[in-house]
Amino acid sequence: MLHTKFDQTLALAGVYHTASLVKQIANTGIANNAHIESSIETLFRFDANTVEEVFGNIDGVRHGVKVLQKHLEDRSSRDLEITKYVIAIIMLEKKLSGSPAMLDAIEKKLKEIEAQFNFFPLGHENTFAKIAQLYKDTISTLGPKIIVSGEQPHLSNQYNASKVRALLLAGIRSAVLWRQCGGSRWQFIFGRKAYLEECDKILS
Repeated sequence: MLHTKFDQTLALAGVYHTASLVKQIANTGIANNAHIESSIETLFRFDANTVEEVFGNIDGVRHGVKVLQKHLEDRSSRDLEITKYVIAIIMLEKKLSGSPAMLDAIEKKLKEIEAQFNFFPLGHENTFAKIAQLYKDTISTLGPKIIVSGEQPHLSNQYNASKVRALLLAGIRSAVLWRQCGGSRWQFIFGRKAYLEECDKILS
């Protein structure tokens, strides 16, 4: 399937979406619940036909598009913390792509978690804990680990820690999608203008 720059931009925005939420939770202990759930939902859309469907619709990743747009518009005001998470997520995704067995294991476990949604829905603490454990059992073993900076009281809160790990896994999901759409580190570095134009179109 031929993917457009629109598809690439949405997928890359998904990475920025999760990176922004990770920063918010680590520093303040809170983030918009709708934004969190729209990100986590991408982990359970196994058979989406389009990039937009992975996010439900454009509104599901609009926050990420805004964050991406802001980062592209003015390099001098770029949030270095968010940028650090984005780069780390993309690097981990590259390692994950070289491990088909781990990809299969992640999909199998996510389907097991989804099968329990009648008992523990998407936003339930138990669901976040299971996704976080999946992240620890798989992505964390690839190395190097993503070091999340923030306020210690928020980072040491187990529920927040689970949300952060679940969001990082969702970020890697978006990074997988970005690569499948033809995204690359070279485009990430040199394709700023094209991505910014797409962000402007999406948000208008």
